[in-house]
Amino acid sequence: MPTSDAQAKVLGHQTGGRVGFFLETDVFARDAARIVAAGGVLLEEPRHETYGRVAQWRDPWGNLWDLIQPAA
Repeated sequence: MPTSDAQAKVLGHQTGGRVGFFLETDVFARDAARIVAAGGVLLEEPRHETYGRVAQWRDPWGNLWDLIQPAA
């Protein structure tokens, strides 16, 4: 938790509005559901890329993440 007004102003914006964190999973649907249940917000439908299944999400503090299930 922030301990000053300056810290509170940047909470969730440490990466300048870009994804700054990556969470790898072996079961995409399970962990996407856990993220949402914990207050996260999926910002897009999961998509398939050459490296695996991925979706961007925002945590309750405003940080942007990618949830990634690597391709087999």
